[in-house]
Amino acid sequence: MRARNRTWFRVAAGFLGCALSATVAAQPPGKDQPPAKAGGVDKAPPPRPAIDSPPGTILAPNEFPIDLETALRLAGAENPELLLARQRIVEATAIKQLAAAQILPNLNVGTNYDSHTGTLQQSNGNILKVDRDSLYLGLGAAAVGSGTVNIPGLNYNLNVGVAWYGFLSTRQRVTTAGAVADAARNDVLLRVCLGYTDLLRSEGRRAIAVQNRTEAVELARLTAVYANTGQGRRADADRAAVELRKRDIELTQAEADILLATARLCQLLNLDPSTRLRPIDGWVVPAPLVPDPIPLPELLAISLMQRPELAARRSEVQQMLYELSLARVLPFSPNVILGFSAGGFGGGGNLTSRPEGFIDGSGRLITAPRFSDLDSRTDFDVVVFWTFRNLGVGNVALIRAADSRVRQTRLREMETINLVRSQVAESHARVAARFLQIDSAEKAVRSSTEAFSEDLTRIKGGQGLPLEVIDSLRLLGRSRYEYLDTIIDYNRAQFQLWVSLGRPPANALARPVPADLVPPPIVELKPGPRVMPMPRVLPLPVKP
Repeated sequence: MRARNRTWFRVAAGFLGCALSATVAAQPPGKDQPPAKAGGVDKAPPPRPAIDSPPGTILAPNEFPIDLETALRLAGAENPELLLARQRIVEATAIKQLAAAQILPNLNVGTNYDSHTGTLQQSNGNILKVDRDSLYLGLGAAAVGSGTVNIPGLNYNLNVGVAWYGFLSTRQRVTTAGAVADAARNDVLLRVCLGYTDLLRSEGRRAIAVQNRTEAVELARLTAVYANTGQGRRADADRAAVELRKRDIELTQAEADILLATARLCQLLNLDPSTRLRPIDGWVVPAPLVPDPIPLPELLAISLMQRPELAARRSEVQQMLYELSLARVLPFSPNVILGFSAGGFGGGGNLTSRPEGFIDGSGRLITAPRFSDLDSRTDFDVVVFWTFRNLGVGNVALIRAADSRVRQTRLREMETINLVRSQVAESHARVAARFLQIDSAEKAVRSSTEAFSEDLTRIKGGQGLPLEVIDSLRLLGRSRYEYLDTIIDYNRAQFQLWVSLGRPPANALARPVPADLVPPPIVELKPGPRVMPMPRVLPLPVKP
């Protein structure tokens, strides 16, 4: 009986052991449970491969350091757009000099020879058959027959109104060209500043990418060690490895962004795009060019006074007003032609070269050569006349066209004013927003750094999940990039605001220091007489 009971007990224990084994095998392993054993024999997972080295760099080994001041100097001396704008000033100045030189006469020096064979008609209608020739030499040319010198030696040929208002218009053209050149300079220098900040951004993102990759390497190493020793899941190691590959991609992309920013900056500086530029700034810090307490209405007033685009528009309006005044006075403005010639004139004809000569009025026989000697000759001509174009209808059309151009330039001036005010308002809003974002981004970096450090400490102590550390690493990398971008965008907004104001001088932006920022005196002086200390001086050698 006892033997039978022992047999049933052994059978029941065997069935219970099998059931428990099946139940344990069916349950998924927990987070702290080691992997199941197959066949009762421990099989360690295959070892993880070693952490890969950083990806190869695409940056050239040779680099040239540069700072913002050097970049601005190079742009001012080598940028083709600035050089082209300056040449337009030279052209406008030359045209102005040409308009001012209208007060001086034209000087013509030359000679002419005239030969005639055949018949001529005298003023009384008599027809003569004569062969003659003449020669003129001196100031002017085209002296033929008994007429005046057709091309005077000193010659005025101008309209008084056209000359005067033309000079005033060309003077405004010089002013316009100078203002346009200033606007082009501001635009180029702004693009250089933005290009330099883009280069700073790219260098900063590369530094952040290197730091993020270093931390990703440590995380991938820890998860790989845990997976190889059986203390962690292989899936966590794979996630960390994928995160490391993403950091490698970010590092390569940051280097590509550096090359792109360098190429764009080299284009502005007229340098070889293969030149590797590296900013010497060790840190990216906010650079407030425009003081914060200045309200927006005051900034708008400063821009209206300082922007060269508005100065160019005002000069164009003044030029169109001069052209309108010219169109109105043109019918009453005289055309003046003055001519003065002096030279030697001589000649002869067949009627005075016969051997017997000719009988003059006194009855004497006169003989002379066919071509006489050159004798002095002086001609002075003055012509003044007024012109009514197309019986005055053409003058009315000119006045209407000039008046329309004046209205067009004033509308373009209003359009430019609206554009300037919009640029100032947008830049001011960007500066205010970026300034507040800097503080938030800084706090985000601090919080994400503390979170990553805490999660990394926990996983090193065998607590927590690797997935939490990976997520903290992602948040930390993203917050670093956002912090860098916020500072760079703040500096870009400051540059844009300063240029949108017309690059005003420092005294236009100076403001008194607020009373709450003035430090109190350190030592309180009591009233009463005081002994002033004697200043210390260096001993000087004294001659005996």
